[in-house]
Amino acid sequence: MQDIGSAFALAFGLILSGDDGLARIVGLSLRVSLTAVGIAALVGLPLGALLAVARFPGRQALVVALNALMGLPPVVAGLVIYIALSRSGPFGSLGLLFTPTAMVIAQAVLIAPILAALSRQVLEAMWDEYAEQLRSFGAGSWRAVPTLLWDGRFLLTTVLLAGFGRASAEVGAVMVVGGNIEGFTRVMTTAIALETSKGDLPLALALGVVLMAIVLGVNALAQGLRDLAARRGA
Repeated sequence: MQDIGSAFALAFGLILSGDDGLARIVGLSLRVSLTAVGIAALVGLPLGALLAVARFPGRQALVVALNALMGLPPVVAGLVIYIALSRSGPFGSLGLLFTPTAMVIAQAVLIAPILAALSRQVLEAMWDEYAEQLRSFGAGSWRAVPTLLWDGRFLLTTVLLAGFGRASAEVGAVMVVGGNIEGFTRVMTTAIALETSKGDLPLALALGVVLMAIVLGVNALAQGLRDLAARRGA
């Protein structure tokens, strides 16, 4: 028990002192996850809005596929991307494997279906409420997409935060495509797994505390935005 207490004391010491190694890992984690969310949003949010307002052959199958992909095992996504980026893969000549870029790609692939599925649910409810009003202004299904994205921006921000929370906690895919290389591709989740296996509890605990603080902060911000959206809609 004393050893665990000492490990926690050393962990908080690393955090409070702004340890360089800890800061590098946290900084890379945030850069990778934020970039992945930004890329996934460019695909997921418009796709979710389109599915919310448009009716076309195959729409239901696409909705089912997106819902299924929300539960895509990260290691499977990582394996597919690893094969695509490996030397014998179609994109092997780009030399992206075991780089932060590969980690961004892996996280974006995992997050895009989540953003698309959640934004569809949010915007579909808005479309049901405002469809007649928008049509009266001459806005058909396709033209209503930008309007819905703008009017639902507060709720969609909570969707983005959910995606960021998912990305920041991901370990399987980034481990496969990033390789967990010290000082280059080591992020919080992969570092926690490695340092725990090595028995270096202080660093693992410090990273765990920072990760939990980020997750709690993201959830608090998401709840605040939901409350703000509810007040604006009242």
